[in-house]
Amino acid sequence: MRDYTVQTSAQLPMLLQAFRKEAGLTQREAALRLGVTQQTLSALERHADTVSADRLLRLLSILGVDLVLRKSGEPDTAAGVVPSVW
Repeated sequence: MRDYTVQTSAQLPMLLQAFRKEAGLTQREAALRLGVTQQTLSALERHADTVSADRLLRLLSILGVDLVLRKSGEPDTAAGVVPSVW
């Protein structure tokens, strides 16, 4: 899959489902890896805006998806590099 710019939480459900399917996982399989029920994962996919950042990051890791934060308008120059000083 290519990169996606997410600007609203309404975009997350479709993307999470697409990434899960691309990873070849059913909701049940992804839920088992996440340590939740299939029903909980289904609700997570439908209501991604209510999910904790920790759970979302764990799910993205299971799906093999990186979360990259970059200032708007800046080119993707240092993918994967986290600044050491904040």
